[in-house]
Amino acid sequence: MSRKRVIVSAFSNLYTDQRIEKICRTLHENGYDIDLIGNTWAGNNDLSRPYNVSRIQLISKSLKTAYFEFNWKLYRELKEKADKRTILYANDLDALLPNYLISKKHQIPLIFDSHEIFSEMPAIQGKMSQKLWRYLERRLVPEIQHMITASSGYADWFKKRYGIQATVVQNAPRKMDFKSEIPDNNPKIILYQGVINPFRGIDKAILAMHHLDHVIFKIAGDGPKREEYEKLVIRENLQEKVLFLGKLLPEDLRKITLTADCGMSIEENGGESYYYSLPNKVLDCIQSRVPLILSDLPEMRRIKNQYNIGEIIKDHEPETIAQAIKAILNKGRTFYQPELEKAANQLCWENEELKLLEVVKKASFIN
Repeated sequence: MSRKRVIVSAFSNLYTDQRIEKICRTLHENGYDIDLIGNTWAGNNDLSRPYNVSRIQLISKSLKTAYFEFNWKLYRELKEKADKRTILYANDLDALLPNYLISKKHQIPLIFDSHEIFSEMPAIQGKMSQKLWRYLERRLVPEIQHMITASSGYADWFKKRYGIQATVVQNAPRKMDFKSEIPDNNPKIILYQGVINPFRGIDKAILAMHHLDHVIFKIAGDGPKREEYEKLVIRENLQEKVLFLGKLLPEDLRKITLTADCGMSIEENGGESYYYSLPNKVLDCIQSRVPLILSDLPEMRRIKNQYNIGEIIKDHEPETIAQAIKAILNKGRTFYQPELEKAANQLCWENEELKLLEVVKKASFIN
């Protein structure tokens, strides 16, 4: 007997979470009955999906209390919905506890998908909340039978720390049949896409614009550091060179990415979660055949060693960032196309979803 119903849950408003959307769509298209549960933190936009979606209404005003509220309400919802034919699918540590408890209560399978090393994120470094998340991680993760994570670096970390072997499912976009003309931009377009958080190198990239001519730096995304960086742009008198695009829908972001001359993923070492990450933007730019400047961190170095898809920066000095951008612009986007094409054909969701389906298949069958 196999289970064909999957309840997927995440502390997310689900609006722009492409990994969860791809996972649910893949499972739905392969015959699984999907019930996706998110929440209303940071947005409650309408969603149109071919499977069931619901969002837990949160009344909390702070993130700290929102986590507790969500976990309590998620537990009650899972308790009501889960039965013997259910597979539970928890996205990240902040949704794991209620899934774990219901899994034990009903003796049903649980898949844990760790998008990052949640307990080591820069935002909680040195805080009391980090101790709480580390405690939860130590208690729950060694008990997990089916685990997925987003990079080989993360998988190695969990293996060393807890002895658990996670399946790596990279957050690659779906394969794009690239037929676009490479634009002859003037000024050239440099693109950052993603959350505007600390340790992303965005502030250093802004200062690098002092050392570049005939370029415009577009920042697509939103986040806690946006206001600070907007003030930095004004203070440095760079308003004509730096443009904040705000938070975009995935389909609108893809259109912007296709126009860029150079992308960037220059995360700093803000802790082990960042150190071992393979940022989504790297794979998104590859699929759009846009070369990147990259941090010299393990996962990005691994991609660069396999495919010559851009330039590695040796440090985060603004002059160093500017030099790397110049190197890409001088060679031109066309120069990188053969390697980008090879990388795009390998690093795509069509390859990653096969590993996802194998994990869910293993979890589906009753022992």
